[in-house]
Amino acid sequence: MTDAVLEVADLRKTFPPRHGPRRGVGITALDGVSFDLQQRRALGVVGESGSGKTTIARIIMGLEEPTAGGFLIGGVDPRRLGRGATARKQRARLAQMVFQDPYASFDPRQPVGESIRQVLRLHFDLTPAERERRVATLLEQVGLDERRGRTLPRGLSGGERQRAAIARALAVEPQLVILDEAVSALDMSIQAQILNLLSELRRQTAVSYMLLTHDLAVVRQVADDVIVMRDGQIVERGPADTMFANPQHPYTKLLLSCVPRQGWKPQRTKEAREIAM
Repeated sequence: MTDAVLEVADLRKTFPPRHGPRRGVGITALDGVSFDLQQRRALGVVGESGSGKTTIARIIMGLEEPTAGGFLIGGVDPRRLGRGATARKQRARLAQMVFQDPYASFDPRQPVGESIRQVLRLHFDLTPAERERRVATLLEQVGLDERRGRTLPRGLSGGERQRAAIARALAVEPQLVILDEAVSALDMSIQAQILNLLSELRRQTAVSYMLLTHDLAVVRQVADDVIVMRDGQIVERGPADTMFANPQHPYTKLLLSCVPRQGWKPQRTKEAREIAM
């Protein structure tokens, strides 16, 4: 038995090239990635664009098939659930994803409260009154009122849309929520509000988070544990406090050097130049 909500074992993904001089040579996005995420914990997956972190999320959500390796969510292999409507509902209860820009994931003609209401209709046998109370509770949990629930996505600010997306993800009571650069498009004050909200929701529920980001400042505020990815491989892992206090890998040190802080001035050290080459 394990307390892990997510177990990833030797995950590999190679994409075939589509054109160009390297025709016939596969592009390796993931190369033997393994990690666990424990229940009620938050894991930061950190790396630049192309590091492989989004490919992990797409595989977990069933949007990509791994070339090799596998994963379990709550001890279940989602790929063994099949492809019918029942299987899709089962997978939805295992994991949900919140994207960087949730606008495209909402029906632009439908108020955000109705989007949450539809999720509840699909997954739970509730009376209309029970469903309305649940919608109100979810909106309240993310700091949105009933009026905002009656608003179309385009009528909400970026931060409000992100809150609504989080509420909709939590509506199915998933074991895991994946947040893919979920605050990177927001200004700093709204970022802080959303990150504080995530921390509070984790205290209120049994949910676990996997945060995909290039921004270690985001990880510092929310994550318990961190893995650092580069070129499809994990180059460093450990508790967040340890990682920030005593990073070991040069690439982790480079990422930390880019985190703004009081008195911070951009500079490019010799070590950073060598790593970037």
